[in-house]
Amino acid sequence: MEELKHSNEVHPGSIVLVTLALLTLGLVVVASATASLDRPMFAAPLWQSAFCRQAVFAAIGVAVMIIARYLSVGVLATSDRRARVSHVLFALVLVCLVAALVPSLADPHRGSQRWLQIAPLRAGIGFQPSEFAKLAMVGMLAALLTERKTSLRSFRGGFLPVAGAIGAYCLLVGKEDFGTAVLLGAIGVGMLFVAGCRIRHLFAMGLVGACGFGALLVTAPYRLERLTAYQDIWADPKGAGYQPVQSLATIASGGWWGTGLGGGVQKYGYLPESHSDFIFSVICEEMGMLGGCLVIGLYCAFVWLGLRTMMAARTPFERILAFGITATVGLQAAMNIAVVTVVTPTTGISLPLISAGGSGVVTFCVASGVLAAIAARTRQGSAALVGGLEGSDGAVRHVVPQEATAW
Repeated sequence: MEELKHSNEVHPGSIVLVTLALLTLGLVVVASATASLDRPMFAAPLWQSAFCRQAVFAAIGVAVMIIARYLSVGVLATSDRRARVSHVLFALVLVCLVAALVPSLADPHRGSQRWLQIAPLRAGIGFQPSEFAKLAMVGMLAALLTERKTSLRSFRGGFLPVAGAIGAYCLLVGKEDFGTAVLLGAIGVGMLFVAGCRIRHLFAMGLVGACGFGALLVTAPYRLERLTAYQDIWADPKGAGYQPVQSLATIASGGWWGTGLGGGVQKYGYLPESHSDFIFSVICEEMGMLGGCLVIGLYCAFVWLGLRTMMAARTPFERILAFGITATVGLQAAMNIAVVTVVTPTTGISLPLISAGGSGVVTFCVASGVLAAIAARTRQGSAALVGGLEGSDGAVRHVVPQEATAW
């Protein structure tokens, strides 16, 4: 067992390197996707320039990733401390999600109440609580699932509180952001399955969740319109099917090699949300199919490193937390690419670490820092284990890391 863990050990620098590669690629493509024929890239004031804003977000993301990488090591080492941090973060984000539904507190951006303003409206500085909800829910579930490990297979004692936490987040997020709610539900089910939940409990949860998501679809006519348009995007190419049609046209125009960075034309008003939700289309247009494969390869590398970190983790909490972070990045990337390539109906979900936006960049950078911290603790534990196997008298001793038997 220990040999298997050693073979799955990941250097924390590898996780950071893949994250930086995605961030850098995103910054370059955002600069190209937000280019305009009637204004300079560096507008005055600079904060009104999309590229400059994204550069600031990327810099903040790198800083918080480094901070999370080193601070999380101490938090993860103590069960009381990591549980307290998880609970506080979950509660704070829950309050923010509720506040975003209050018209007097939220900023109705583009007809959707997803943003909370943290500066005067003229400054345009705010954040999306639904982005932070991803990491908060993963941390909370990791704490609940490990704290209640002995009773997890019990419906009332272990399963119901965890399912309630997932349902509360999905309901609050789903009112304005259906795609993220589906993502949170999928992550929650995956974490429950990995933790050893009974299949019949998951099946019951799936039925209740399907009814809930069905209600969210019915109460929002535009969601039903998107679902209808997906069945035949060519039936109304200038209306409901406009965005999927333009996305496919953007991808096809790039061919294998692309038009070159800055050489795309679909971003000039033809493809809506070209710098955010549909930025993968711009990548394929300007960098070709090879560029698209490069992006997919980077996400596959992140998922591979995350799964190896999970397999080698020292404690059950770290193992489930690593899985949750990995699943969040991998599933969101897969969902975005599926939408852009019209494999699934259109949802407003971004491409992790690449799409424009500060809340998503900061959230995923923190998540990457925590994942790197888990990998670092694994390597430290292995070094301590090797150092403790042989004493000063030459006798071989077996050292079992703390909490290793809890799983």
